Amino acid sequence: MTSKVEALPVRANWINGEWRKSEQKNAARSPVNGDVIGYYYEPSEEDVEDAIQAAKSAFARSEWRHNRHMRAKALNDLADQLEKRREEIVQLLSKENGKVLGEAEFEFGLTPPKLRYYAALALTDTGRSAQIQQGLHSTLVSEPIGVAGVIVPWNSPVILSVRSFAPALAAGCTCVVKMPAQTALVNGLLAEIIADTPSIPAGVLNIITESGDMASKKLVDAKEVEVISYTGSTQVGRKIMEGCSKRLKRMSLELGGKTPMIVFDDADLDAVIPTLVAGITTFTGQFCMTGSRILVQSGIAGEVRKRLAEALSAVQVGPGDDPGSQMGPLIDAANAARVDQKVEEIIAGGAEVIVRGGRGQTEGSEVSENDAYYRPTLLATQDLNSPLIQEEVFGPVASFEMFETEEEAVKRANATEYGLSASIWTADRDRSLRMPDKMEAGTVWVNAWAVVFDQFEEGGFKQSGFGRLNGMTALAEFQEYKHVVQAGY
Repeated sequence: MTSKVEALPVRANWINGEWRKSEQKNAARSPVNGDVIGYYYEPSEEDVEDAIQAAKSAFARSEWRHNRHMRAKALNDLADQLEKRREEIVQLLSKENGKVLGEAEFEFGLTPPKLRYYAALALTDTGRSAQIQQGLHSTLVSEPIGVAGVIVPWNSPVILSVRSFAPALAAGCTCVVKMPAQTALVNGLLAEIIADTPSIPAGVLNIITESGDMASKKLVDAKEVEVISYTGSTQVGRKIMEGCSKRLKRMSLELGGKTPMIVFDDADLDAVIPTLVAGITTFTGQFCMTGSRILVQSGIAGEVRKRLAEALSAVQVGPGDDPGSQMGPLIDAANAARVDQKVEEIIAGGAEVIVRGGRGQTEGSEVSENDAYYRPTLLATQDLNSPLIQEEVFGPVASFEMFETEEEAVKRANATEYGLSASIWTADRDRSLRMPDKMEAGTVWVNAWAVVFDQFEEGGFKQSGFGRLNGMTALAEFQEYKHVVQAGY
């Protein structure tokens, strides 16, 4: 008697309310060991073009753009459907993305409330009207801009896709969402949940998973796509901006970051140290708001350095579904090798090693070809030109820097081209009010880190992008404003 072998899942693309397969089927792999855990269909150029045309047709011909109540119901219904599949989504995020279960739970927990927030905003009238003078009336109305192209990264695919397409749908746009191959099975599950939400009309929300950039380029180039929402690296963001410039296409870009974690000598270190560790290790450092720069006032630098080194060295690295794991693997072995090479180059350039970290679950463990584990690394430098300070590593690697005065802390914190976020730790109330005004960053936390709210916007300064996600401004990213003037009595 032979045992039954469970078939691996195969995910198709969701286009115009139908599952679309293709001639190319690729393997989805676990970051834990590189094993094949499923398959997905790579979209063809025709598939992408059909998705764009489906979104265009749904925008032009359906009630979607005009019916606020339809949009609100669809977003609430999608939140309901997601909540029914909570455990399935969390487990798959951990398995395919590598997140430890607590992080997967955190990502999922952000998602239904965001859909419900934008369901509420879909019912909010925006605009104003006035009689300018007798017989002359002026009205300003907001309208959905059209088809939105949403390009999603692999580090938090569920929440980051919803963060862009929820306000787009609430505004009355239709969407083509291009998702990354590294989370193909998660993407497919999200598409399945969308398919199980009948209040979302066919063509309104199309989901494509791609290993390359063909679909992204088509979304950027297509005249039918009026706006691009992209979350990812600054380097790719620049290319998208260049492509969008050819059609003066609207775009919202949330890009890279080098978040400074500024610790003053009056800070509560019992609260600070665990947060610094979380800042370096959450999502394995594959996070635009990773606390990758530790700036400590000189009077407590020795103590912080010692305590932080001990805490980072004790971090348990392992499979995401292991309750003992505090940090999972990077997204794949190639990225683990990339991070390690970068660290070697930084050390060769003069950085001091505090905690070397490195590849493998434990120090001295054998590293296999498919090993994506990378232990936390902390390197010290005062050189503001060091790539450790100036470049986003996108892994659990942080710089340790010292400063003497508040002015020096500000200068060091603002010394990079990035400006996504910053964190300040102090017991001085006056300083806590002064410092945020001096930070060149879109989000500034005081005695906190990585706290965001649906109602309040987030986004970057400088090379960390422009446009805003979350809040009412996110809705405006997908709207046009029309001024109507009426003369007559």
